[in-house]
Amino acid sequence: MNPQENPSNQQNPQNTPNQNYPEQQSDQPQVVYMARPHEPIKPEISPAMLKKHEDSKRKYPGLNLSEGEFIISAIRRHPVGLLSIWAGAGTVIIVLLIIMVVLGSGTLSTGIDTASPALPIAILAIPVILISILTLIFAAIGTSIYNANRFFLTNESVIQQIQTSLFSKREQTVSLSNIEDASYTQDGIIPHLLNYGMLRLSTQGDETTYRFNYASSPQRQIALLNNAVEAFKNGRPVNGED
Repeated sequence: MNPQENPSNQQNPQNTPNQNYPEQQSDQPQVVYMARPHEPIKPEISPAMLKKHEDSKRKYPGLNLSEGEFIISAIRRHPVGLLSIWAGAGTVIIVLLIIMVVLGSGTLSTGIDTASPALPIAILAIPVILISILTLIFAAIGTSIYNANRFFLTNESVIQQIQTSLFSKREQTVSLSNIEDASYTQDGIIPHLLNYGMLRLSTQGDETTYRFNYASSPQRQIALLNNAVEAFKNGRPVNGED
């Protein structure tokens, strides 16, 4: 018999690749294709959360709140910070009145045992009144700038409105997930008696520190903030309750 005609001696060129195919296939990475929706899935918002969101937007129309975001606490600066503004304005007015009385009575000594001649009160009153009005206007502007600084805690973030002058205002927002540490400081007897202090927040990553001075009830506000941060990071609903 011709060895070439023996089927057992014939080599099939296709057998070798077929036997090695599974081994080659196992070395290849597995790729799974998944379809992505055109629009992201919106989180469910309960009717109670939606009502809080609408109430917050109506009460604070200037804030940019996302869907379902609501205000837990709106912190104002304590009125004690206004004392320095109005004490300065009162001091200026009192000094002006004293000068007017002294010049009007002619009791200002000239240094040679004689008194300066008295000036008419009507003439002195005009500049005193004008300066006093300007002083009160500046004090009112300072009060408006002081009260424009606000600190808001929401169920998603912390929003701080900062105003340093009449035409200089900025707003900064920090997500609750980025807050690493929150604390407060009360230095002295007066802050403890009047219950105000400074709030301090530090964030992760860029290690930025945010401060809010003259905050009313700082201990309660920090407790609310820490509870909200813990609930947010653990995936629990943030309701803002103590």
